[in-house]
Amino acid sequence: MSMRNRLILAVLSALLLLLSSCRSQYEAILYGNDTDAKYKLAFDLFEAKRYAKAAEAFEHLAMVTSGTAQDDTVQFYWGLSNYRYGDYTTAESNLNQFIATFPLSPFHEEAQFIRLDCLYHSTYRYELDPLPTHRALAEMNVFQIENPTSQYHDQVAAMMDDLNDRLELKAYKAAYLYYHMEDYQAAHYALKNVLKDNADNRYREEILYYTAMSAYKYALNSVPAKQRERYLVFVDDYFNMVSEFPDSKYSKDLEPLYAKAQKQLKKTDNENG
Repeated sequence: MSMRNRLILAVLSALLLLLSSCRSQYEAILYGNDTDAKYKLAFDLFEAKRYAKAAEAFEHLAMVTSGTAQDDTVQFYWGLSNYRYGDYTTAESNLNQFIATFPLSPFHEEAQFIRLDCLYHSTYRYELDPLPTHRALAEMNVFQIENPTSQYHDQVAAMMDDLNDRLELKAYKAAYLYYHMEDYQAAHYALKNVLKDNADNRYREEILYYTAMSAYKYALNSVPAKQRERYLVFVDDYFNMVSEFPDSKYSKDLEPLYAKAQKQLKKTDNENG
């Protein structure tokens, strides 16, 4: 073996020995009986942003500080370490237990907020399961009611706004799917129901537009005997749209359809007159 290779091998051996020594020292403290050393280790790891290791250290520390003056601090930082590491499920569980156990802790309000942020991060895109979103919103609403002057009020309100946007978009897109599938009768019914359930849906303009478009296309494709009443439905939907959104970008699409519907209605009136 060359001198160069021997030198490289020696350096690698030294590094492995050092790493082994460090690991052994960490484990020795972690599984040892020196509570003060464990406490220092946990906070040193947290300050070094080694959050996964810190969470492990706080978990071990929690077993020996239960019922002591350090209990709430250790439990809070255990949850906070998991949160900083990005393990939102475990952090939420940690903090939920902390909130129930230490209602008078100085960390209580911060723990409540961080738990809500964990719930927020555990929600999905609007296309996916909305149950975590509903759960997060319910918990946030309780927090806002119970803590009206909280320093976290605006941050929670912003999270709630985003989650509500997802739910409103989901409702709109689910109804719009019928329009995309060219089932205009079902689309008209579904879109109407979206606003019936939530008149303040932030996609109201788009919903009113596709409601009118569904009515027109349903009338256009109907048998002659049914067209008059269905064009009249379109006319009502058209006026609902343009009266509420007179400057809508969709007006240019609806106006020629309204003119065609009026022409068709006049024709049917003449034929029946």
